[in-house]
This record gives sequence, structure tokens and C-alpha cells, in this order.
Amino acid sequence: MNPAPASAHGTRFRWVVVALLFLITVFNYVDRTAISYAVPIISREFGFDDRTVGLILGAFGIGYFVTTLIGGVSVDRFGARRVLLIAALVWSAAIGGTALAIGAVSLFLARVLLGLAEGPNFPAMSRAIGDWLPPEERATALARSLVAIPLALAASAPIVTALLAWVGWRAMFAILAAAVLLWIPLWIWLYRDNPARSPHVDAAELEHIGAARSAARERGGAPALDWAALRAVLANRTLFANAWAFFVLGYFLFFFMSWLPDYLEKVFHLSLHAVGYFAFLPWFVAAACLWLFGSLSDRLLRRTGRLRIARSRLIMLTQAGAALAVMPIAYAGNADLAIVLITLAVGLAMSANAVYFAVTIDVAPRYAGTALGVMDAALALAGVLAPSITGYIVAITGTFAAAFWVLAMLAASSVMLVYLLHHPDEDRIRDACVTDA
Repeated sequence: MNPAPASAHGTRFRWVVVALLFLITVFNYVDRTAISYAVPIISREFGFDDRTVGLILGAFGIGYFVTTLIGGVSVDRFGARRVLLIAALVWSAAIGGTALAIGAVSLFLARVLLGLAEGPNFPAMSRAIGDWLPPEERATALARSLVAIPLALAASAPIVTALLAWVGWRAMFAILAAAVLLWIPLWIWLYRDNPARSPHVDAAELEHIGAARSAARERGGAPALDWAALRAVLANRTLFANAWAFFVLGYFLFFFMSWLPDYLEKVFHLSLHAVGYFAFLPWFVAAACLWLFGSLSDRLLRRTGRLRIARSRLIMLTQAGAALAVMPIAYAGNADLAIVLITLAVGLAMSANAVYFAVTIDVAPRYAGTALGVMDAALALAGVLAPSITGYIVAITGTFAAAFWVLAMLAASSVMLVYLLHHPDEDRIRDACVTDA
């Protein structure tokens, strides 16, 4: 399955689209994670306990769960251009509203609204990648887009902690709200749902993309909600296993994204500046792993022609490694050892991120937005559960040890399910309602 080479004279505007998706995902994750660094300051100001902190951190996932599936269906109906534009406007307002919070309820509501606004981001990404990239470039393109997640989390550690020290938490959220608005004109100017309608793409690139197939998937012909397609997605064993493994990845992500700063401060008594420094490393390593594994997956697909090898085995390998890495963290006696183990766990858990996204396009190519919405709803559920459950565990036990064991058991369960059920070569959706791209 060697990719058809693009003309030496052809445009490569599809990678500009990937860059736009990368940039908005950076804003997405900086915005959603900033509260993790601010919450120790906010909780002291308002007198919150660990249970209240856990509920506030988990509030984002409530809103996210509601709109990630709706967002996926909407993207398949109306296109990524319109849906992501509206989402960015709303989440800029939501993150700005966080700066105006006056207590637990207002913070909780602002976080729910932010989750509602950010829910369509990844279904839109999946739809855009499916329309703009040929199959043998999708995992690479997804990796280059999704690497924004760990890079944003790595950058947010020193940037957000510096802003907190310089201007305080309210001004910090106001600055983040303004930053999102800078991306919107670029999206309106440069992105079109169908590459054949873009003035920046020539005939050679259209041929390489396979724009005729994209044109056949115009949203105008898709129903507002195709129940047959949704049932097909929900009943597919590969997509089910993929969603569970993605839930586990999400549990790792939201656990460390929400609680890592507080863990380092409480257990090792680190200063805000030191927390920012230590929190940088896991996300930086995760970015490198994600980039490499996305390219590796596509190389394996070109070499073997088998999705089971290129996708499923990478998921099993990375989840097994994450399970082994996270178990000893509970017994780490110093911050240096803890951050090394956390770096391994986070890097391995996130390294196959692009592979999960590619599977939704591989198995359900026409309804990639809906399939991704279902998968992302599982991650949204993790976004509710991981911060909240961790808050209760810490409040009841006084330590993080049991929380790390929960992570290990979840990762082990995902390895087993993927081994048993994840067969993307055999499970491509091919019924009358959901046709191949």
C-alpha cells in the first residue's frame, strides 16, 4: 500500500489545513488545563476542599460529553468550517467567563460551558482530516494535529504559572480568551470543507487527495441525524474497543492534566514555579511519542496493508506500557523519581492518540465525524470521572496511591479488550446507510 506520490509541482495546502487544526487544538488544551494550575490559588481564595475542587475540575467533562457526539453529527451535516467557527467563539466567551467567577457555582458553570464549546473540536478535526488527506497520510496528519495536545500542556505549565505570578488568575483567563479570537480570521480565510472548492489547491494535489471522493461526501446529502449510521457505529466491535481504550487514554489525560500540579504541590511541597518546571517534561515527551507513533502507524500500514498491525497492535503496546509505568508512582519517594515514572506513563498513554482517530476514519469513512463523536464522548466521560473520582479518593484516603492503581487497572483492561475485539480490517462499515468513501 505505497502512497501515490504527489506531483513535484503540486500544492501541499492540505498541510496548511493540518497546521490550522494544530493551532486551534493548542488553544483548546491551554484553555481547558489552565485551571489546574490556578485551582490551588482559587481554592485558597474561596476555601474549597478536595471534593469541591474535584467537582469543578470534572465540570468541563459534563459539557464536553453533551456536545462531542452532537458535534460529530453536526460536523457530518454542516461541515467542520461552520461548526468549529461557532465552537471557538463560544469557548472564548466561556474561558473569559471563568475570569469573572465569584465562587464554586459560577466556576462550575463556566467550566461546563467551556466543555460544551470545546466538544466539537475533535469531531471537526477528524472530519477535516478525512476529507483533506488520503488514507495513507491520515495517521501522520492526525499525529501532527494531535501533537498540539501534549505540546500545549507542556507549554501551558511554564506560561500559565508565569501569568499567574505576574497578573493573577483572573487576568490570565481574560488573556487566554482573547488569544482564541486571533485564530478565527485564519480559519474563515483558509479552510473549506471540500478541498475542490479551495482556491489554494491545484489539480495535482486534488488528485492526490482524491477530491472526487470528498466531493461525493458533501454534507448537504447527509441527514441531520442518521440513526442507522449511529446504530452501525455503536454496534461495531472495533469502534467499541477503540472507544474504551480511548476512554482509558482520556482517564490518564484528565487525571494528570487536572491533578498533576496539585499532586506535586501536596506530596512534594513544590513551589508554583517548580510545579511548572516539573509538569513540562511529561507533556513534552508525550508530544515526541505521539509524533513518532503516528508516522510509524502509517509506515506499518504501507508496508503490511493490515490495519490490525498498524493500528491495533500499537494501541495494545502503548496501553500495556502505560499500565506498567503508572503502578510504581504510588511508592515514589521523591519528586525526581515520580516525574520520571509519570513521564513514561503519560508518554506511552498518549503516543497512540493519532491511531485512535485514524481507526474511526478507517472503519467508518463516510461518517467519521459521528464515529469520532462517539469515541470522544467516551473521553468526555473520562473527563468527568477522572478528576471527580480522584478528588474523592484523595479526600477519603489522604493519598494518591489508590488513584494510581485505578489508572493501572484501566490500562490493563483496555489491552485485553483491544486484543479480543479490535479488528479494523474486518469491521469496516459497509451497509446501505453508511457507504465507503
